Amino acid sequence: MLKQRIITALVLLAILLPALFYPSPVPFAAVVLVLMAGGAWEWGRLNGCGPLASVVVGAVCIALCAASWLLGLADQPLGPLWLAAGGFWVLGGAWLLHAGVPGWPRIPGPVRLVAGVLALWLAWLAVVQARTVGINFLLSVMTLVWMADIAAYFAGRAFGLRFTRNKLAPSISPGKSWEGVWGGVAGVLVLAVCWVVSDARLQAPVASLYTRLATQGWWLLVLGALFMAAMSVVGDLIESLIKRSAGVKDSSNLLPGHGGVLDRVDALLPTLPLAMMLMTLVKT
Repeated sequence: MLKQRIITALVLLAILLPALFYPSPVPFAAVVLVLMAGGAWEWGRLNGCGPLASVVVGAVCIALCAASWLLGLADQPLGPLWLAAGGFWVLGGAWLLHAGVPGWPRIPGPVRLVAGVLALWLAWLAVVQARTVGINFLLSVMTLVWMADIAAYFAGRAFGLRFTRNKLAPSISPGKSWEGVWGGVAGVLVLAVCWVVSDARLQAPVASLYTRLATQGWWLLVLGALFMAAMSVVGDLIESLIKRSAGVKDSSNLLPGHGGVLDRVDALLPTLPLAMMLMTLVKT
């Protein structure tokens, strides 16, 4: 399993890194589109679609992303869209976690399919627009999710249930603890401060998300980092909720050793559009 994980990770890096640092955002947009299409196919399967219908769900996602590219949306200010996406994730995420695993099947199937495709499309559009803003900005958002995940894992292993008696969401993801969440938040705060200092010392030509928040006040940096860390947890929990409802451990086996695409991007689905929302609010 470990060997598979390493090989898959190396292959993904060999594809993603050259695309990310290519002068034009086109190769990166294309690579991410393939991943999102795979995620849409998984979404169809998780929601009861057959093989052909799941392929159609993936094709619809591709069509949405391609149409957005052809219309030039990646280069346009999309403030209202990002604000709507933020509301969609905050309110929808809160409702889903409150409803729990039993609440998911009660949502009509077509609504679930549309919501999933829209979430994947918004994440694709957000990541492409973030790449257009600049690599430093994009990496600051993606690294936030990785830091939250890694810090939460080690904090949970070291301090899980030492300070609290209840787990975070035992019916959705029994392995997660509040101590892990606090560790993830602490890791994100440290990352944010270090990134702001690094931007200043290196005179980064493109400001990171953290620097953009800090220019409005350190209080906004702290609130923004807390909010983003919390929403990364929400994305993770929602995917766990859906998998538990479907009775599966992984969203698929598209990525040997890692599970499926959704297993890798679950926390990025809310945080990417929310990062664009925060950037829009800071601009205004």
